[in-house]
Amino acid sequence: MSYQSSPAKFPVAPFADAGAYWGEYAKEMARASETIDPQAMQQAADILIAAYARGARAFCCGNGGSASIANHMQCDHVKGVRTATDLTPHVLSLSTNVELLTAIANDIGYAEVFTYQLQSQAVPGDVLVAVSSSGRSANIVGALTWARDNGLRTIAITGFEGGAARTTAEVAIHVESTNYGIVEDLHQAVMHALAQYIRQSRLSADAVAMTVF
Repeated sequence: MSYQSSPAKFPVAPFADAGAYWGEYAKEMARASETIDPQAMQQAADILIAAYARGARAFCCGNGGSASIANHMQCDHVKGVRTATDLTPHVLSLSTNVELLTAIANDIGYAEVFTYQLQSQAVPGDVLVAVSSSGRSANIVGALTWARDNGLRTIAITGFEGGAARTTAEVAIHVESTNYGIVEDLHQAVMHALAQYIRQSRLSADAVAMTVF
């Protein structure tokens, strides 16, 4: 599958005023949000709902700022999705245990920090959600490849050109932007939107109207 190249860089020149920068940043974020494929969002939601309904596990991972999104996903899906619904999500962030991460990185290699954990914990039918702005990180691509080859459903959340993660995953939710802040902001929004959509899909219309999301 081929994809078009990323949009023009932002910013391209210095700003003298923080308010003006914010105005243009907000415009770029709004533009980039329109590049997210609604069908990919639905496909990802369907994969997660099916996994939660059958008691399968969802693993999430990322580096740096993407690690915080993976950790936040565990919070919002285990607690948020479960609240007042018939689902009991089993979600584990592979980015959260610093002792395990550093042991694997030190003794085996940083490229294996996520794959090594999956090899011990994942089974066919589980799900991997990999968050990567560039989509090029070796540990992300390696985890997606192993998951794909071992019967897991795979979702990548990417930016920039999307890298190998975008083409390796079964479903790619892609943000067309070349600004890390905007990509990460929208990745966080994607995570929230998936959690909230899944939760409201299991509530009655009256419950949705009365629930704070």
